[in-house]
Amino acid sequence: MFIVVPLVGAMLLAACSDAAEVSVDTAVASTVAVVTTEAPTTTAAPTTTALPTTTTEAVTTTTEPPPPVYPLTGVLATDPFVAALPALVVKIDNAPGARPQSGMNEADIVVEEIVNDNLTRFAFVFQSQGADPVGPIRSGRLQDIDLFGAFNGPLFAWSGGNRTVTDAIRASDLVDIGPSRAPVYFRSGDRKAPHNLYSSTGALWTQAPQGSQPPQQQFTYRADGAAVQGVPSPGVLITLDSIDVEWAWDEASGLYRRTMERRVHEDALSGQVTTNNVVVLEVNYLPGISDSPDAQTIGSGRAYVFTGGHYIAATWTRADRLLPFTLTAEDGSVVALTPGRTFIELPRVDKTIARPAA
Repeated sequence: MFIVVPLVGAMLLAACSDAAEVSVDTAVASTVAVVTTEAPTTTAAPTTTALPTTTTEAVTTTTEPPPPVYPLTGVLATDPFVAALPALVVKIDNAPGARPQSGMNEADIVVEEIVNDNLTRFAFVFQSQGADPVGPIRSGRLQDIDLFGAFNGPLFAWSGGNRTVTDAIRASDLVDIGPSRAPVYFRSGDRKAPHNLYSSTGALWTQAPQGSQPPQQQFTYRADGAAVQGVPSPGVLITLDSIDVEWAWDEASGLYRRTMERRVHEDALSGQVTTNNVVVLEVNYLPGISDSPDAQTIGSGRAYVFTGGHYIAATWTRADRLLPFTLTAEDGSVVALTPGRTFIELPRVDKTIARPAA
């Protein structure tokens, strides 16, 4: 659950309006054709023959716009206030002392990136629902500026960073709502620092500046009844430096279930971590500051997409940090995900094994 103060709610609700119905009018004008035939030169009067007049009435065709969806899930939007919320990116710890995390199954999109010390760090991206609490919250990285540029000036909740990273984040279009700027964080008494910083999405959304806008849609989603692309597959194995991850398809629930380091990955609020889609994007990591790898998410690379119990071999492309990733299947078609939550994995090249069908 989340709570947003009335002032911010009113502002965001005003940003959301119903799409206007589009009409295309095609008019065919009345046409009259007249043919005149003169008789030979005689004393008889000339004869004139006129064709009948034909009139075609104008035809109006009305195309209904598609129903609105939450932009980060493709699920039918039932609450215009929620649909108008800005994206909220929360950086989440994945060190052993930070587990289990809180709020992973409530995030619309989760991104897992490699950081220093051969660990990974998560970014929970919220928009259509929230979590209370969410955490533990940790620092950001320079790679976050490119990675989240497509979310339309998202709120960026983090514990802070060194001077270089802090200056870069504040100079970008990410909206810094870290503890030094927003008094909406607390320390949990049942964990040791630095793995005990928490907040709630409701409190964090109150920090949205005036004029904040919802994010653009990040992926293409499969229409109801449309066939799933690709070939049947029970899941995927991924190595992110020292972290081994497995996603297994559970047909009964229609979800992928996550195992990390050969253990069920639990969320403190909701049990085993699950998702509707797993999108694996192979990226190059360049050396960054403070020995932190820097994921290169502009350009292109190999992608592995898992949705609806199927695997789709694909390519990811992205020409600019303000654009979402484009996923293209080997036959040239755009990859369509299952409406719902998506987990994005960012391993190094050649560290992914797509499991064949049993």
